[in-house]
Amino acid sequence: MTKQLSAIAAGAVLAAFSLSPALAQSTAPMPVNSGSMSGGMMSHGMFGTVDHGMPAGKAGGDGVTYTGAPDLQAAISLVTAGGTPGNFSLVKAVTAMAGAKTANAEVAKLTKQYGAAKVASFVAVQNFAVNDAVKIALAAGVKFPSPMLHGAALAKRVVGLGLIGGTYYEGTQLDHLVTNKIHEQVMGDIDQKFGTEADGNYHRIADQAHYDLAQALGVTSVKLAAYH
Repeated sequence: MTKQLSAIAAGAVLAAFSLSPALAQSTAPMPVNSGSMSGGMMSHGMFGTVDHGMPAGKAGGDGVTYTGAPDLQAAISLVTAGGTPGNFSLVKAVTAMAGAKTANAEVAKLTKQYGAAKVASFVAVQNFAVNDAVKIALAAGVKFPSPMLHGAALAKRVVGLGLIGGTYYEGTQLDHLVTNKIHEQVMGDIDQKFGTEADGNYHRIADQAHYDLAQALGVTSVKLAAYH
């Protein structure tokens, strides 16, 4: 559990450490549309539209849907940082890209805020999501390039893909990495395997962790998503 918790915080550290919102916003393709409806997982209740266990669009963790071409270089570089395709380890990826010195305070903060069980769930869902996305992409005939991004350069590219108006959204990042179609399919698989509550929890903690570490490292232009 300690290693898992350290991985979470270190992952957020590596993301925030190399954040450069202005550069990321200028280099990432423009997103389109609001919300994320292609997966057919939306429902309506007394609290409004719910998508994969959370509020839809920017009210939740999906941000703004991006339907353009994926950044396959960023995707394969991230996957291989965590091991061989299909065997992703968040712990290994974080170890490859960042140290955990700055992570200790964030581990304590996230654990106090959400509880150890929810943080551990986030780790499990993250690992599954990456492996499932790779499986779906390969089955669809996607040809990945050789990984060329490492360390801070990889972190900057990946985190920048999730920024909308300076706010980080996990769903927007996933759209850019693997396409919205595959993102939605993976979210559906998460719902079936772990439940929609775990899916929403995954997005919630990702949003909060990226904001926390950005602020801690002086990147004060990054804003906190409503869903955190």
